[in-house]
Amino acid sequence: MPRKSAVMRSVTLLAVTGVLIAGCSAAEPEADDGGTTVSDATLRVNFGQFPENWSPGQEMEGGPLRIPYETLLAPGEDGQPAPFLATDYELTADALTLTLREGVTFHDGEPFNAEAVKANVEFVRDGATAYAGPLQAVASVDVVDEYTVRLNLTGPTPSIANTLTTRVLPIASPAAIADGSIAQTPVGTSPWAYDEAGSVIGTRMLFSAFDDYWGDEPGFANVELYAIDEAESSAAALLAGEIDITDTEITTLPRFEGSNIESLQYPAIRNNLFFFDRGPGGTFESVELRQAVCYAIDVDQFVKVEGEGESATQHFVEGELGYNPDIEGYPTDLAQAQELYEAAGSPSVDVEMVAAPYNASQIEIYMTQAAEIGDFNVSVQTLPPPQYNGEWNSGKYPMGLSSNDELTPFEWYSAWFAADAPGNPSGVESAELADAAAAAIAAGDSEEAADLWAEVTKIISEEALTCAHQRGVETLAWNADAVAGVDAPNEPWEPKSVNYRELTPVS
Repeated sequence: MPRKSAVMRSVTLLAVTGVLIAGCSAAEPEADDGGTTVSDATLRVNFGQFPENWSPGQEMEGGPLRIPYETLLAPGEDGQPAPFLATDYELTADALTLTLREGVTFHDGEPFNAEAVKANVEFVRDGATAYAGPLQAVASVDVVDEYTVRLNLTGPTPSIANTLTTRVLPIASPAAIADGSIAQTPVGTSPWAYDEAGSVIGTRMLFSAFDDYWGDEPGFANVELYAIDEAESSAAALLAGEIDITDTEITTLPRFEGSNIESLQYPAIRNNLFFFDRGPGGTFESVELRQAVCYAIDVDQFVKVEGEGESATQHFVEGELGYNPDIEGYPTDLAQAQELYEAAGSPSVDVEMVAAPYNASQIEIYMTQAAEIGDFNVSVQTLPPPQYNGEWNSGKYPMGLSSNDELTPFEWYSAWFAADAPGNPSGVESAELADAAAAAIAAGDSEEAADLWAEVTKIISEEALTCAHQRGVETLAWNADAVAGVDAPNEPWEPKSVNYRELTPVS
């Protein structure tokens, strides 16, 4: 559950000079011609960095993505997908048929229709995108009529509707996709359209009110997105009134004591270690070697260093489909790790692994621990986030660590462990895992499906295809005198996110 807090410690105000170009006040109501009070306020939000690529399917944090883009379905309060750009859907074992909302226009004037959905699905599924995996279940896309589209499935895919509520498929203008401009200029259907004239390269991206928006006007007419990547600097900007809301680190919270700044934390990050080079002759072909590394890693040590988060035995949380209470994971046991290393033939391992600034310390801690098993050396190279996002799981490196936010076991399996999964560059999958997954997929949404998927996740654990599960939190801080309605985002397990539509200016 999110925790709001007014932290009762000393605070130091730091001046921020030359970092921001001030935007409009967070509360600037004005009257329209009919005399009704209409907000023309601008929300100034910071999420540390701008996306390197705004194309659908690329690795983008939920916060920036959901400013210009909308999805076909949205998470419902009951856990079931709710209408958004699609007003209704029907799921069978063979297809997902979507009835699309009429009267929706993209920011560039292009119409939203079945052809636009087809273009987006095929672009993400068939391209070199971070989220191609979940859409491999779509065999083909049929345009039934202007506002009806059918996704023909390779087999029963009970999670496909849920997939369409996530970052897998933000819907972008097909014209911008076709000419390639979408990579640098987001063009969606949201209430906020990218305003190049009002933006400052590398400093601020302005998203102005879109006059032809199909839905209700949000509380803030405009959104300014900033990229202050240092937590202390963003905290100082928040205290100085130069931004209204930011993601931050718990180390900055004492600075807000006695101020108008409030904060909350919500579960947002699930990351773990993957072994990619596990094909014939690969560094991690041996299951014993993979298990040895897993037993050597002490996630709790990292959690103590970080000061937040928790270790876990598996990807899924109790209550989620795919959770298996029988999975014990790999509790830290160096003696067991060394025995397994010997059983693997005591191989000499000297490989390279990449990190980003935000997970470099985690990876360094884990690899230092893993080195205790024997002649095991991993050199860690830190890359800029955009380069890291494109390379860590590409197959260039035998192992990698990053977040993976798949919400269902079908998506998780399809993204990382199936023989043809984008996150499985070795292309290797055991017969046991393939058979278990096939049985779970064939079960659809029957009563047997839960147990079958739990078996899939157990096999993934036993084969040590991944381990060192860690769950982290996102910390949001905001100016309570400027912004109301801040809460954990509706979309689960999305870092750097907030529900923009629920925010309102404080008059």
